Parts: sequence; C-alpha cells; structure tokens
Amino acid sequence: MDEPANPWFSLDYLQRNWDEVSEQLVIHTTLTLQALAIAIAIAFPLAVLARRVPALSGPVLGVSGVLYTIPSFALFGLLAPFTGIGRTTVLIGLVAYALLVLVRNIVVGLQSVDRDVTDAARGLGYEPTRLLLQVELPNALPSIIAGLRIAAVSTVALVTVGVVVGYGGLGQLMFRGLQSDYRAQIMTATLLCLALALVLDLILVLAGRLATPWTRGRAAA
Repeated sequence: MDEPANPWFSLDYLQRNWDEVSEQLVIHTTLTLQALAIAIAIAFPLAVLARRVPALSGPVLGVSGVLYTIPSFALFGLLAPFTGIGRTTVLIGLVAYALLVLVRNIVVGLQSVDRDVTDAARGLGYEPTRLLLQVELPNALPSIIAGLRIAAVSTVALVTVGVVVGYGGLGQLMFRGLQSDYRAQIMTATLLCLALALVLDLILVLAGRLATPWTRGRAAA
C-alpha cells in the first residue's frame, strides 16, 4: 500500500490551516516589533551615555556583549523560573540579544560624526541636547539603520527559539512539523520567517533612505 503524500510545498496545507498559520505569523511579527522597539528605547540612552562618558563605554558594551554570548536556549531556560512560561520570557530574551547590536551601532555612529561639524555647532551655541538631536543623530543615522537591520533579521530568527518556553510564533509550527514529520508545515513556517525578515529589512532600507536623503546625493556624486 502506498504511503500518503508528504510534500514539502503544499498550498492545500496553507488553505486548510490558514487561521492557525496567520495567528502564529501575527504573534511572530508583533514579538519582533515589540522587542525591537523596547531594545531601541533602552539602547539609545545607553549609547548616548557611553558616548558622553567614555569611561562607561567599556562596561556598557561589555554587559550587552555578555548577554549576546549566552545561548538562546540557555537564556530562555534561565529566565523561565523568574518570568514564567510564555511571551514575557521570550520578549526579555529578544531584547537582550538586540541590545548589543543596537548599542554598538549607535555608539559607532555617534563617534563617526565629523568633529569639525560638532565643533562648528558648538560655536554656533548649540547646547548638548540640541547638538545630539540636530547634528549628531542625523549624521549617525546610516550606522543606526544598519544596526536595526541586523537586529531585525536576527530577532525574526530568534523568535522561533521561543518554542522552548511555549511561545515561538512560527517556531511552534516548525516544532510540531518536525515532531510529526509534516514537511509542508515545516516549509511553510520557514518560508514565512524568511519573508518576514525580508519585508522588515526592505522597510528599514526604505526608511533609512527617506531619513537620509543626503546620502543618495553623495552616492550619485
């Protein structure tokens, strides 16, 4: 007797299970966006502090670097006894991993601003806050956007690991597909992860170009 077909690509699977697939896709997307938003909110003041107080640069980058070296499975496992099983644990882990990339890129971006430009702004009477917002930050945007792109793509991938604490978005489908050898389920979840990462990356590229129109002029020149 022939075994039932078990294809890797199946439109029928997607049609029959769209409600579940779309639900996990929404979870995956919202987790990624929330983690990035929280990571940016934490990384920006840390990076500015590290830039303003050079003595703090090493400790800030060191702590975020240590967090990044912890394996994701281990980190989620370490957090679970304190934050429980589910969304909160995954979100904390994702933010921790995004911090290193974002802090480092923001610091590098701020440090790369031409000193002559900042000196000229100070000569015009710019106080530190105005100097940061109107001079340093715009010039650091290319580096910041590059960090955001890396953080976004890596976060999309890391969400799937959240399955270890029962909240992995599309990782839930991958895990169940691997357990049952349901190839269409594995491939569908994988392709949606890739598509999500690509879409976020393209959005950030477009946002970066819109926010830094002067870089297009330099490239053309």
